[in-house]
Amino acid sequence: MAAAAPPPPPTPAPEPSLALPESAQLGHPLFTRIRLGTAADVPHIHKLIHQMAVFERLTHLFSATESSLAATLFSPTTEPFRSFTVLLLEASPTPFPDPSPSNSHPHFQPLTRLVTLDRPIEDPERDTFRSLDGAVVVGFVLFFPNYSTFLGKAGFYVEDLFVRECYRRRGLGRMLLSAVAKQAVKMGYGRVEWVVLDWNVNAISFYQEMGAQVLNEWRICRLTGDALNAYGHAP
Repeated sequence: MAAAAPPPPPTPAPEPSLALPESAQLGHPLFTRIRLGTAADVPHIHKLIHQMAVFERLTHLFSATESSLAATLFSPTTEPFRSFTVLLLEASPTPFPDPSPSNSHPHFQPLTRLVTLDRPIEDPERDTFRSLDGAVVVGFVLFFPNYSTFLGKAGFYVEDLFVRECYRRRGLGRMLLSAVAKQAVKMGYGRVEWVVLDWNVNAISFYQEMGAQVLNEWRICRLTGDALNAYGHAP
């Protein structure tokens, strides 16, 4: 009986392709990343909040400083997702590197996505919003835990969601809000909620398309400024 022929040598593994996906080759690729904000991002966060105040016509209420944001958002006691949390959205013309374990959070890995645009984005503030690794900060979402007694579960309350003007209407705001919702599901939370100005019909329509309910029967009640301080001196 003839001896069996030796097995053929293993086929070398193909080299990974560095080419962009075919869909990206047909347009202008924009690589995006959503990551946890850090104290080093405070200057960008402060500028984004100010731009949001301008957009919402509320600059007369804007008094935050870089120092106050750093002290409250990134103090030693503010653990992401258990306290105030900032997710930053960044954009780059080239792919983002894989996150190193030292820069990762145990409950959140940066989210990356390729967006294909019809035309490149003209960003006049590109250098102003340049982050440490060369990407450009284009938006943010700030949220923190709340609680529903009806559900008997924790949730997230979104205080701010903002995308810079030249990057709007490209699905980037949806990506930020989806990241919060995804984290809520991951942690077993019962809901994500936020408020929207009644004149911002584009935002209202956008949220409704995502499946959000706009609760017109509820009104925000707020104590702040002198009215709040009066309780500090009340007997």
